Amino acid sequence: MNNKEKTNYQGKKKFGKKPSDRQKQDRRKNFYNNPRKSSDIKIGDEIPLKIKRLGINGEGIGYYQRTICFIKGALPGEKVVASITDVHPRFINGEVSKIKKISPDRVKPIDAYAGEVGGFELEHLAYPAQLEFKRDVIRQSLTKFRPEGYKRFELLPTIGMEKPLEYRNKAQFQVRRLDGKVAAGLYKEGTHDLVDLPTCSVQHPLTMEIIRIAVELFEKYNVSIYDEQTHTGSLKTIVVRVADATKETQVVFITNTPELEHVDEIIDELAAQFPEIVSFMQNLNPSRESLIWGDKTLNLRGKDTIREELDGLSFNLSARAFFQLNPKQTSVLYAETRKALELSPDDNLVDAYSGVGTIGLSLAAQAKEVRGMDNIESAIEDANENAKINGIENAHYEFGTAEKVLPKWLHAGFKPNSIVVDPPRVGLDNKLITAILESAPEHFTYVSCNPSTLARDLVRIVEKYDVEYIQSIDMFPQTARVEAVVKLKRK
Repeated sequence: MNNKEKTNYQGKKKFGKKPSDRQKQDRRKNFYNNPRKSSDIKIGDEIPLKIKRLGINGEGIGYYQRTICFIKGALPGEKVVASITDVHPRFINGEVSKIKKISPDRVKPIDAYAGEVGGFELEHLAYPAQLEFKRDVIRQSLTKFRPEGYKRFELLPTIGMEKPLEYRNKAQFQVRRLDGKVAAGLYKEGTHDLVDLPTCSVQHPLTMEIIRIAVELFEKYNVSIYDEQTHTGSLKTIVVRVADATKETQVVFITNTPELEHVDEIIDELAAQFPEIVSFMQNLNPSRESLIWGDKTLNLRGKDTIREELDGLSFNLSARAFFQLNPKQTSVLYAETRKALELSPDDNLVDAYSGVGTIGLSLAAQAKEVRGMDNIESAIEDANENAKINGIENAHYEFGTAEKVLPKWLHAGFKPNSIVVDPPRVGLDNKLITAILESAPEHFTYVSCNPSTLARDLVRIVEKYDVEYIQSIDMFPQTARVEAVVKLKRK
């Protein structure tokens, strides 16, 4: 960012009528002459702030009259004028209106809409500073929940990417009509207002190429597009997933109705332009709720799955199966998981929240037996199939929640020596933590995608386990999200 850009930096207004430059000057002059209490602040007001640090969602944090302020787009060390967007009894939300002192870590975002939709919230922060922030997010969460001994936990430097762009192997874009034309993209944060995304620097280029051509075809064939207000129309969402190793690609049309006009013609044209697409699927979701996927998935043409390869193993991925979005960093994540577990040939390993079996199967050669579970039935079918196609005979996966399946196995006499958990963002179920503490396997590794729920769960886990270290890994560059591998050892 050059000096002119720094001087003229302006945040985008979203609330109310934009004040004139004279009105802004009058407000600032009035503020300095007559400081207000935080309780007097209203939406649309502008206040000067010094930014102390970044919060867990990537927003700048400052304090106004001892009230914490979360300022979107601000960076540590900056002095900003913030426009207030929300006022709550204990905190204030705002966005940058003007930067008076700029951070040396501020860079120009690649995507023009980085401040509007999720997935780009740190594009304005230099990558080395992103990596340090992600370690600090874990530190902040530990400080909030205060598991015993947390000040002594070793937080290793975040492992980043050489090229922190074009890493997402799946695009899941809403499809709507904007100004009468078909658009595909993501919602503005906190809204259901669609932002059309003609480009996306963190997506695998092939996913974006397919989506842009698909949008043209939806327009060409006048496809019935879903209207959220009236709950009419058919096409809701398009999902494109690319297998990084094989380049096999799957396209899923998520629809409100069973019928999708001209779908055969659209598939014909996409298949002709993109030979990488080997699977066309339709998922039916007639619900008004915000959940993207419905329960029923149909094969329109081609294979049911695409094949990905990771660490010498092959994995078949069905439409709804979970697979890490960043294949290159997934290899790093699993290498760190193996290192933390320290498996021996006599170990019985539990792979909780297994998905399609990627973690457990990558560890099967080092263990006596691997048992895994997941609450998505198609993922379990994929996991057992993946064990079969890789010739792995000592791994078995069962459908069901971890908090129900593990106690059942324990009651039947199965004794795990090691356990690896990779839960969703909500963290571990309390019943599962109880089962783990009762069975007390010697080796325990927690793979987390949410530092807050990780820190919360550690409050109970450290009753029987010591935290040897926490290794943060940047699975999602340009975002505030971070993955962590926690090495735990039984006391």
